[in-house]
Amino acid sequence: MERKLYLFVAIFLTIVITIGSLITLEEVIKLPSVQFSDKLLHTSAYFVLTLSWLLATIDKTLRQKKTILIVFFVFMYGIIIEVLQGALTTCRQADLYDMFANLGGVVIAWLFFTLFFSRKYRMK
Repeated sequence: MERKLYLFVAIFLTIVITIGSLITLEEVIKLPSVQFSDKLLHTSAYFVLTLSWLLATIDKTLRQKKTILIVFFVFMYGIIIEVLQGALTTCRQADLYDMFANLGGVVIAWLFFTLFFSRKYRMK
């Protein structure tokens, strides 16, 4: 059951990040008094997204190739979203620094996952 929940969360987060990346958030959410860093938001979102996909695909033995593939695909998803922002929206633009922030979140999640779960599961 736990794995199905992680899969649901991973799919849900992927959809939310896709929609959130391609709509104008200023019109949807008014946050005049809250200041936050766009890059911190990117890093956090891709940390949670990567971790959720890694947890959703966990099995009795962790395969290093499998985790690297997931990390690669989440990062590629981030690149695709950035390109779509530049191509499909008028309110957003593709940003190389956003891609670096996404990569930072992905790498931090991968390191956290590897360090934390290597004790619980055998890495092969």
